[in-house]
Amino acid sequence: MNKKEILKLAKGFRGRAKNCIRIARERVEKALQYSYRDRRNKKRDMRSLWIQRINAGTRQHGVISLFLPLAVLNLKFLFAYLHCFLNSWGCTRPDRPPVPGLIAGFFFSWHVNYGNFMHGLMKENIQLNRKVLSEISMHEPYSFKALVDISRNAFPGNKNVVLPTRKADISINV
Repeated sequence: MNKKEILKLAKGFRGRAKNCIRIARERVEKALQYSYRDRRNKKRDMRSLWIQRINAGTRQHGVISLFLPLAVLNLKFLFAYLHCFLNSWGCTRPDRPPVPGLIAGFFFSWHVNYGNFMHGLMKENIQLNRKVLSEISMHEPYSFKALVDISRNAFPGNKNVVLPTRKADISINV
């Protein structure tokens, strides 16, 4: 590059780097190295941002909570004994909870995370890239929830989750 081009590229630099050719040449060369490197880093950073947004959306829309009473789990007696022992209430009747009106049970919660979500989409052959999925998760929450539900039903690791029955697909022939 000639002197004119270097000084043109050095416009806006601080100190003598904008008008002294020797310093400007070094600063311009380093600036071009930074811009080359950061064009690649920008792609990496944007992909990371999209993944974070998708993960947040899947965790928000992919939670299934389930309360299982002890009567269902057949652990009623064990729970009453443990409850008496841990709280030192001296319970004498293990066939009912020590506190009247106490509903004994366990609260289960399953989360669909990013990896399971993407794997389910791949299994269902839904080919949306991360940028589009990120935009859908931010601006179209109901559509994104539908995608999470489809992904959850497709991924074999989520088969133990109890879901409402899925309606049959309706096809319209024109």
